[in-house]
Amino acid sequence: MPSSLIGVLQRRCEDVDSTCPDPAQLTCLADVLSRMPDPRRARGRRYCLGSLLALCLVAVLGGAQSLAAIARLADTDSGLREKIGLTSSTPDASTLGRLLARLDGDALDDAVGTWLARYAADPVDEPGHPLVGLAVDGKTVHGSRTDGTAVHLLAATLHACQTVIAQRQVTAKSNEIPACAPLLNRIDLRGVVVTDDAMHTQRAHAEHVVTAGGHYLLVVKGNQKKLLRQLRRLPWKQIPLQTRTTGAGHGRREVRRLKVCTVRPGLLFPSYVPAPHPAQ
Repeated sequence: MPSSLIGVLQRRCEDVDSTCPDPAQLTCLADVLSRMPDPRRARGRRYCLGSLLALCLVAVLGGAQSLAAIARLADTDSGLREKIGLTSSTPDASTLGRLLARLDGDALDDAVGTWLARYAADPVDEPGHPLVGLAVDGKTVHGSRTDGTAVHLLAATLHACQTVIAQRQVTAKSNEIPACAPLLNRIDLRGVVVTDDAMHTQRAHAEHVVTAGGHYLLVVKGNQKKLLRQLRRLPWKQIPLQTRTTGAGHGRREVRRLKVCTVRPGLLFPSYVPAPHPAQ
């Protein structure tokens, strides 16, 4: 393992359209994490919460796979300790383990996602600025277990730089659908196009996005039978082809054709949310 993992992180980001966190941004990250609810008792605290969490985050991104490896990084990299605020001594593996076992995972996701969105997303305040693509998708975490079942996460990822800016754990006895609105509640959707698969082609999800000032691009399949039947009746042969792409993925050759049209009012899916009438 190299003496500093900051260079490792920077090399991993070379092919990504985003800037990897530099040491100054790591200091800001520790400050953001310090504002999280601290599960430890006030008496006997030796280390700042943000410093410990920033250490764990950088170490894991750099390849650490155990608490002992994270603690070793703190011992060997004095520059990193200074940047994240570990100036007096270094924590051992048991200290890190007790903290992580009691930490609120959703609060940590929100804090890290807020910090990543600040550095990865472009501002959309100016008129005519291109829209920002945000993909929502769920994945099972390899090797994870909670009550005997694998952990399943629903994540929101920026298209341009493949950066996850928010995520939520899906409960074991549920699916991704109830987790979608809480996931998007933490994100400013103005100027954002939310893309998703057919599972999330739900009226409530579309209304949530539009009400928040965003746009959506969803896949229509058999779970929306009436909407699919309605779309199939559109005059697709008369609609000009915009573009065509070919590629290979998931063991098959894929051909995608893009056609764009405007439909009349009456589509069985929300395209806008009317403004509320003023109180009489």
